[in-house]
Amino acid sequence: MLLDGKIAVVTGAARGLGLACAASFAEQGAKVIISDIQDEQGEAAAEDLRATGADVCYRHCDVAKKSEVEALVQFAVVRHGRLDTAVANAGIVHISDALQLEEDDLDRVLSVNLKGVIFTGQLAARQMVTQQPDANGAKGTIINMSSVNGVLAIPEIAPYVIAKGGVNQWTKVLALRLAQEAVRVNAIGPGSIATELFAAVASDPEKYRTIMSRTPMGRPGRPEEIGKIAVFLAGDQSSYITGQTIYPDGGRLALNYTVPVPE
Repeated sequence: MLLDGKIAVVTGAARGLGLACAASFAEQGAKVIISDIQDEQGEAAAEDLRATGADVCYRHCDVAKKSEVEALVQFAVVRHGRLDTAVANAGIVHISDALQLEEDDLDRVLSVNLKGVIFTGQLAARQMVTQQPDANGAKGTIINMSSVNGVLAIPEIAPYVIAKGGVNQWTKVLALRLAQEAVRVNAIGPGSIATELFAAVASDPEKYRTIMSRTPMGRPGRPEEIGKIAVFLAGDQSSYITGQTIYPDGGRLALNYTVPVPE
């Protein structure tokens, strides 16, 4: 197994991409702590993964609160003795005309999507640099969940776009800071992925066609495809990669035109 015995924490993992990453880690032998603020859903997700024989537990954590992120990291260390991988995935979206955006909504999104990622990486890194390296010389890996919207802009979700651009830069900053510490930092920037949120939008045929018209591969990505990239970034196969954002987007960032969508 690619992550046999590794200890991983995934934020925002009660569902969606966070849960997909947690499931992929568990499948590859990692011991996983999934966290979220949706406690009932998070507990159920952990129970489902344990039913497969995986070592998975749930811990409440609001990543907008630094003290709760610190408690999450300490929980992992007390439970397992170390922390090998932290996935900063928790995120929210607010839809608003850019000219009508309220300060409270901007603060709320940035607190989760940017500050939460910074807190997760910072506090995980503080633990990782104190640890003994593994057999391959690694002390840990940090994975931030970005988006194609860290590069592309959609005016109606301005706080989300701003935060993801910041995540890309934070990934580089933290990677450079930790390059001599045997801790790697990378990000994943998905395009349109078939999560619950996507399903709600794509239930409208016209909206689905619009989304697919900007996706050259002609289909949404699958959550498990993101999970596999997280496994790659957490494991030894990516041992010389740091400070990068990988974009599983079906070709979207390369596209400067729309493509026909089959009926």
